Amino acid sequence: MINDILNTNWFEIGIVASRAIFSLVTLFLVTKMIGKKQVSELSLFDYVISISIGNFAAEMTMNLDSQVLNGFVSLVIFGSIATIVAILTMKSVILRRFFMGTPTIVIQNGNFVLKNLKKIKFDMNDFLETARSAGFFDISQIKYAIMEADGKISFLPKEEYLPVTNKDMNLKPSNQGLCANVIIDGKIMKKNLENINKDESWLIKNLKIKGYNDLKDILLATIDVNEKLVVFNKKEVSDVKNILE
Repeated sequence: MINDILNTNWFEIGIVASRAIFSLVTLFLVTKMIGKKQVSELSLFDYVISISIGNFAAEMTMNLDSQVLNGFVSLVIFGSIATIVAILTMKSVILRRFFMGTPTIVIQNGNFVLKNLKKIKFDMNDFLETARSAGFFDISQIKYAIMEADGKISFLPKEEYLPVTNKDMNLKPSNQGLCANVIIDGKIMKKNLENINKDESWLIKNLKIKGYNDLKDILLATIDVNEKLVVFNKKEVSDVKNILE
């Protein structure tokens, strides 16, 4: 290992480093050109483009036998194609369906659409996991389930399981807003306290009212716009149920 370090071609290392910086800058600019999208929101076409661009950037950095310009041109071409396709799909429904795909109904009126399940090649265990993530532990509560073009599944519960709204109950809604995280893993978030015009003494006083004398016992504490303090402690749940497939 020592011999390898001593025999290192530092000139080559310098070339790789410069290529890496250049490819990173190019990749950043091309990504900015394509637009902001999370990985979970990528269509199949966007996903293929992203993988290809990543490969071009790696090749441009590590393959010293190829010209840097080759990788640069490849990145720009793929980025330009992705941008053009994005513009065209905004203007044409047909092109959008072709490049981005269309939603697929998985459950209709409470019944699974088997041919669509086979079409999208979606495993039942994966579907059940997705349903649980969306809050549906009982599949019989679902009226419609639709796989969107980006692979996410949207759920519409049956009428009897729809949440009751303030409008349904003729109630005046209370003031709503973002909650401030004032304690995270036993540490007071001083900046967040300042943003809601509170101080540590106020927080500690209200924590003691709730029976919390030691910050180390608190996993998370939040305060909403109505000054309601909610505390989550670090107590372990002793009886954890097994998930049934």
